[in-house]
Amino acid sequence: MSEMPATPKEMKQMIRSGIRSALLAMGSATKAELSGKLGVSFPTVSKFLAEMKEAGEVTVAGMDDSSGGRRAERYAYNPEFMLGLAVFLERTESNYVIYDCNGEVKEEGRAPGVLADAGDSLAELIEGLMGRFPKIRSLAIGVPGAVNQGRIIHIPAYDALQNFDLKNALEKRFGLPTVVENDMNAAVLGYYHTHDTRDNPSLVYLYFGQNGPGAGILINGDVVRGSTFFSGEVYYVPQYEERNFGQALAPRPQTGAGIARVDAAGADAVSRLIAACTALINPHTVVFCHDEVSVSLLNDIKAKSALYVPSEHLPRLMMSDWRRDYLTGLTHLGLTLMI
Repeated sequence: MSEMPATPKEMKQMIRSGIRSALLAMGSATKAELSGKLGVSFPTVSKFLAEMKEAGEVTVAGMDDSSGGRRAERYAYNPEFMLGLAVFLERTESNYVIYDCNGEVKEEGRAPGVLADAGDSLAELIEGLMGRFPKIRSLAIGVPGAVNQGRIIHIPAYDALQNFDLKNALEKRFGLPTVVENDMNAAVLGYYHTHDTRDNPSLVYLYFGQNGPGAGILINGDVVRGSTFFSGEVYYVPQYEERNFGQALAPRPQTGAGIARVDAAGADAVSRLIAACTALINPHTVVFCHDEVSVSLLNDIKAKSALYVPSEHLPRLMMSDWRRDYLTGLTHLGLTLMI
């Protein structure tokens, strides 16, 4: 809480957010512990805890052992006081998860695709879920396109959403804080928080997808979005005289889960992209969706990549559950808004 807010209202929001974050991270805490951690006076912490307890946001978790004086109450956060909703949009379906303040899933499901219109079908889906879960307090939406501060700036094949400010439209309709994120940025963030705990990792998450290939890039623990929020649009990377990466992959067979979706020519295109990533950012790991590759394909890609750059500099090639990583990334973004 080192940055001082400009208004009393912002100060109140900051203190309340600090108490939420501290209790969720610590599990439980006394007033004195919260005062010390947040740098807020003991009486102020006491006042806010009393208000949050009356609202049902915090509970008394017990009493500390006495050290000679009055025993101190220990407080815990009620993780179900608020819920979050994360939805990611694909060509054929919409996937959603409802979670509490600990990130624990309350419901997960699929609904029909809603990318064909300018947010109306998505709003109806959200409205129905909020009717069943009225405690939803934040929205996190993932889209297969480039996003600049909630506005979808590049989403080929979906004209209704091109240059559409989805964040603002949803916040106006539902009055809830909303984040709209590119699908691969969310996926690489989710993979990072679930799988890669090393300090300052650099990751590239590559997905061939229903809507053409894309990548999420994370360097030193931060998602790279670029100067115009176009980072990761690897479809356009030029590779051959008259073809870019996306054109080199197409046409690709629409096969079932667990079967590679690229042929030998596609494997060469992927290996060239891996080599380019190695030369430019030298990532620790490149992650693939496990439904789109096989172990033998990854071995082939790594061998081909070594034709372009020295093998000792190549990243690890890993497989992961893209859908799970995507939802985890959106959940992380939604929790940040909610808490």
